[in-house]
Amino acid sequence: MYTDTLEDIGFMTSQELIDLEGKYGAHNYKPLPVVISSASGVDMYDVEGKHYFDFLSAYSAVNQGHCHPRLVKAIQDQANVLTLTSRAFYNDKLGPTEQYMAELFGYDKVLMMNSGAEAVETAVKLARRWGYDVKQIPVNKAIIVVAVNNFHGRTTGILSFSTDKFTRDRFGPTMPGFFMVPFDDTEALDEALKMPEVCGFLVEPMQGEAGVIVPQDGYLAKVREICTRHNVLFMTDEIQTGLARTGKMLAQDYDGVKGDILILGKALSGGMLPISAVLANDEIMLTIKPGEHGSTFGGNPLAAAVALEALKILVDENLAENAFRLGQIFRAKLETLIGTGIVTTVRGKGLLNAIKVYDNHNEHAGLELCKVMMKNGVLAKQTHRNIIRFAPPLVITESQLNEATDIIINSIREYEAHIADN
Repeated sequence: MYTDTLEDIGFMTSQELIDLEGKYGAHNYKPLPVVISSASGVDMYDVEGKHYFDFLSAYSAVNQGHCHPRLVKAIQDQANVLTLTSRAFYNDKLGPTEQYMAELFGYDKVLMMNSGAEAVETAVKLARRWGYDVKQIPVNKAIIVVAVNNFHGRTTGILSFSTDKFTRDRFGPTMPGFFMVPFDDTEALDEALKMPEVCGFLVEPMQGEAGVIVPQDGYLAKVREICTRHNVLFMTDEIQTGLARTGKMLAQDYDGVKGDILILGKALSGGMLPISAVLANDEIMLTIKPGEHGSTFGGNPLAAAVALEALKILVDENLAENAFRLGQIFRAKLETLIGTGIVTTVRGKGLLNAIKVYDNHNEHAGLELCKVMMKNGVLAKQTHRNIIRFAPPLVITESQLNEATDIIINSIREYEAHIADN
C-alpha cells in the first residue's frame, strides 16, 4: 500500500509540495514559498519550470555552482566502487585528500568530519585538550573566548556560546567554559586573554549570520598578535567565509594571517554531501589520541573524493579571483541606492555581501523584499529581519551578475513604490 501511494503521487504543484512538508515535516524552518526541482551553475528552476538566479548558494555551500560536472562525475565514480568503510579501516581516498588540503592551506594535519557544527565541536575539543596538555591549564577549567553575535552552529554545545536568543532560549542548561567579547574589539580581547585559563579564541573572520559584518582592516592581524602574546590558540571558523567566497581562498588571507586551528565546511563538498574539516599543526592535532574522537562517516571515501575535486575546482577555475572582481562590481551598483530609498547599508567582501533596509511601517521588510525578488527571479534570504544576504555561486559570470543585480535593484524600487502607495 505504501509503495502504491508513492507511485500515485505523480506531478505535484509547488503549493501541494509546500503543503506536504507542512503536514509531515518538522516546522523548524520557514522557507520562501518556492520549490526548487533542478539547478545548474547559478540557475535554479522550480517545479513549474520558472527560472531563478541563486543568490544564496545554500548559505555558501555551493561556491562551485550547482551540479558542477566535475563534482557530479567524482561522486558517481566513487559511489560505484566504495562509499563507506568507517575509520576502522584505511581507504584509498582519504590520504591523498588530506595531503592536498594540508598543503593547500599550510597545516600539518587534517581531521575530516561531516557538518560544520561537528567541525566546530571538534575544534573546541582540540583547543581544550591542547590547553590541558600543552598550556597546562587545570583540568576542566579551560575557557574559550568567542565573539558576541557569533554563529557557529546549533548543537547544544555550540548554543552555549551563542548570543542569539532564538538559538539558546529554552534549550538549556548550557555548557560553561566560554567568555564573550565584542566582535572587532581587540582591546576587549586583549583583556579577556589575560585570564590564564583561556585556551582559545574562536571567531568568524566576517560574521555571516549576524548580517555579513565586516571588521575593520587589520582586525585579524591584531587578533593574531594578541593570541600569540598570551599563548592562546587563534581559531578561525571559515565555514561560510572560506573557500574563495570572500575573494580570497580564506577571508583571513586579507590580513595575511593563519589561525592555529582552521575550520572548513559548506563548499568543501560543493553542495554534494556534508563534508567538513579541521586543520592544525601536530602540536595541537596530536593531543587527541586514537579512540578519543571520531565519526562513523567522517573521512569516508565518497566524501574524500568529492572534497578533493571541490578544492581543485576552486583553484583551477580561479574562483577566488572571480569573486573578488565581481564583488566589487556588485557592491558598486548597490551603493548607488544608499540614501535614495530603503537601502541604508551595503557591505561585504568578494561575493559575500548584504544590504540593510529600513521600512518604519514593516519590521519584516527584509522578508517582504525577498518575496518581491523571488517573484522577479532572484532567490536570496533575509537574516535578522532587515538584512538581506547575497551570496551567488562563484562561477557566476559578469553578464549573469549584471542581469541579477538589475532584478535586485528593480525589486527594491518596486517595494519602495508599494510603500509609497500605502
